Formats: sequence, C-alpha cells, structure tokens
Amino acid sequence: MSIPSITGAILAGGQATRMGGADKGLILLDGIPLYQHVLKRIQPQVKQVVISANRNIEEYEQSGCAVFSDSLSGFKGPLAGMLTILENSPTEWVLFSSCDTPLIPQDLAQRLWLGKNNQLAAYAHDGDRAHPTIALLNTQLVQPLRNYLLGGDRKLMIFLSQQQATAVNFQDNPQAFKNINTLDECKNWNQ
Repeated sequence: MSIPSITGAILAGGQATRMGGADKGLILLDGIPLYQHVLKRIQPQVKQVVISANRNIEEYEQSGCAVFSDSLSGFKGPLAGMLTILENSPTEWVLFSSCDTPLIPQDLAQRLWLGKNNQLAAYAHDGDRAHPTIALLNTQLVQPLRNYLLGGDRKLMIFLSQQQATAVNFQDNPQAFKNINTLDECKNWNQ
C-alpha cells in the first residue's frame, strides 16, 4: 500500500529548560546539530520537511527547510508548534518528530500511515510508553487543536486521546525513540 504525499515537521520550538535554556535542536551531537540528525532520517520519507522553531530562525533556515514560529504566543508547548505546521502544511498529512530523537525509524511514515486505523492521528508507542510528539496528523485537526489550545489546555496525550488517535506499536525498535533532554545526555550519547 502506498502512502500519500506527506510533509515532515521537526519540532524545535521549545524552551529547552533541561538544557539550561540552550536551543535543543542546535546542540551538537557528534559535531552536528541535533535537529539535523532527525532531518536526515525524516527527509527520505516525506515530500518536504519544515521546522517549528521560536528562536534562532536563521540558523534553522540554513537547512533549506521552511521555518515556522508558533502562531499562538506564550510557548504553549509542542501542540502550538504542531498547530502552526498543520495550518501551513501544503499536504493533508504531516509527520511530526521532536528535534531530540536522532534515531527515529527510517520507516516511521509508512508504519504510522499503515497503523493509523482510519483515524486522523497516529503516534508512536515503544511497547512501554507513548511518544506523542512522534506522530502523523491530518490537517482536519487544525480547528479542534486551535480550540483545545485556546481553551487553556496543553497536554498532547489528552488531545490525541480526544481525537481517538491510534497508538502504533514500535516495540521491535524501542531505541528508535531514545531522546536527549540534557547536555550530559548529549555528551554521553551512544547509539
């Protein structure tokens, strides 16, 4: 079964409080900005890649990707970045990944598409825990997501549950969702 044209999106718009406020996507891992590891994995799976970022826009633009800042002010978390990307997506489907998961599967788009069970949203689950920022969302979710955020809510898993999102099992590759949250984790990273 072939998958439709999908836009890839890297979520790099957070405040990175556990990184001491440093822009997480630009932290070097093996001499390469963290988000570029994700870009390298996601790019072959999608039509084009865009980036959600709220600072250092010019540095992210050097990748050749379009960069979007949150349309809602006040750092409302990953959902705000997802909303902005969905609002601007040239395709009906968007594959999201956080900027701190350098090992995402190279068949992520296909597996989420095949596992979405006719829902408008699907997200990765490694068998132990959900990874809601690693998700495939349809642009039909723009209005429900905007309403959810404007209502003061920010919890991604609650929104996905409300949309009957499908958890797609990646139990065969749980290391794929290993993420980097601190400078020490980055320094001591090993695949």
